[in-house]
Amino acid sequence: MTDITPPAVSLADRVRHIDAGGAVVGVHFLGATPVFVLGEEALLFAGATDERRVAVHGGGILASAADGVRIVTGGDDGRLMETTGEGPRELAADDKKRWIDQVALGPDGAVAWSAGKVAHVRTGKGELRAWEAPSTVAGLHFAPKGFRLAIAHYNGATLWFPNAAGAKPETFAWKGSHLAVTMSPDGRFLVTSMQEATLHGWRIADGQHMRMSGYSARVRSLSWGADGNFLATSGSEQVILWPFDGKDGPMRRQPQMLAPSKARVVAVACHPRQPVVAAARDDGCVLLVRLDDGALIEVRQADAQPVSALGWDANGRTLAFGTEAGQAGVLAL
Repeated sequence: MTDITPPAVSLADRVRHIDAGGAVVGVHFLGATPVFVLGEEALLFAGATDERRVAVHGGGILASAADGVRIVTGGDDGRLMETTGEGPRELAADDKKRWIDQVALGPDGAVAWSAGKVAHVRTGKGELRAWEAPSTVAGLHFAPKGFRLAIAHYNGATLWFPNAAGAKPETFAWKGSHLAVTMSPDGRFLVTSMQEATLHGWRIADGQHMRMSGYSARVRSLSWGADGNFLATSGSEQVILWPFDGKDGPMRRQPQMLAPSKARVVAVACHPRQPVVAAARDDGCVLLVRLDDGALIEVRQADAQPVSALGWDANGRTLAFGTEAGQAGVLAL
């Protein structure tokens, strides 16, 4: 056993097991149907009564995002694809066949993607916008309010207004490699994950810095709680929850730390409605962590197969996960 405090309750016997046939790099839902993004070429639709693979790329799938109705993927074939229940269609193709390795979905059907240093936006009306970052784009995230796109790049992050041609993008500077970006649900804070084992943040109104450290590895997974009051993260031997419920966010405050283990947390996914976080570890274990009292429920037992993707459906009734070795599971609560 790798757990320091093993869970008292297990739901592992209720999981529907799926052989994905390849490494799982993303988990999404189209309605109630779990869809596993495979590392190469295809999406696996895992319905309750049937499974089907849908080819979407001519090579590796590098990024994905979903809104419950569509899944948008970027690949090393230079194509941006949208897949719905009716099948895939191409949204864009890079004219230089550069990798499309970042994607994000925005309001009113908007989609953003990047190729090299250029961030692109296609509005819901099909209008195209582009902005060249100072370095390779490493992360994209649409603001929860208004039509703004957060872009992570070397030495900071930028907020770009795609529909305001004369507006200068607002840059938040901090030296180093910023590899992912997110914004708080109330739109007040901007947070990036860095190459180092740390997060960096800014209060958008005044640019006040926040440094969130103490990790044993790079933070690769970020998830906001349903009420927006905390940010759950991977990168440590426990689930780290940073508080964002006050005007200063996590400034001069310590995070809540739950579910300690000898294994490292590699993915987190907050329940969309309840104070619960799903956490996956690099030993293959998947847990549900209740925030009120720290209670743990085991979903998948440790088996030395690192979990690579984790996600809830919109109602929080179903959790799906996948591993690097191609094993996947669906738990209906």
